[in-house]
Amino acid sequence: MKEAAFMVVVGADVHKRTHTFVGVDEAARELGHKTFPATTEGHRAAVRWARKTFGPELRWAIEDCRHLSARLERDLLTNGQAVVRVPPKMMAEQRRIARTRGKSDPIDAAAVARAALREPDLPVASHDATSRELKLLVDRREDLVTTRTATINRLLWRVPRTRPGVVATSQVAGPVQVPASVEGPPGLCRGGRCRRPGR
Repeated sequence: MKEAAFMVVVGADVHKRTHTFVGVDEAARELGHKTFPATTEGHRAAVRWARKTFGPELRWAIEDCRHLSARLERDLLTNGQAVVRVPPKMMAEQRRIARTRGKSDPIDAAAVARAALREPDLPVASHDATSRELKLLVDRREDLVTTRTATINRLLWRVPRTRPGVVATSQVAGPVQVPASVEGPPGLCRGGRCRRPGR
């Protein structure tokens, strides 16, 4: 009878803008680590990286700090991944044991994974009705923001063609300027609204 392959544990050190992931084997040896943006696309990229690097049998261990980890947890579950929650109190002891000098995201991510290895009965994350609804709302908001950004970019690109000499600027698109070549004084557009100099 063939022995079942060990499920690699991928620990996560979560921050507001980035998440660092470390894979460990059954002996708690680090197999590799990488940092990704704390976005849905970054989370998908992390899953692809982990599957390619460690194989398809994965368990993700996330320190249970919902204000930073909730989106990551939802995205992993949406991608069909197994996720366990590691209590912060458990992490404090594991970090004390594992850390030799200084602090780094890979060290903390490895500590999360090793804590999950040591404690097999950790809470398992799952999609409930509320989290599913929240995921749909978040996805819809991201779609609307993307559409809005594209619309603003198209508008600001066309402004100088219809209003020669106008400088169109936006936090989204940046400056778009065309020298005045036909009649019409220069002006300034911000967020789709134009004004003449001196107004």
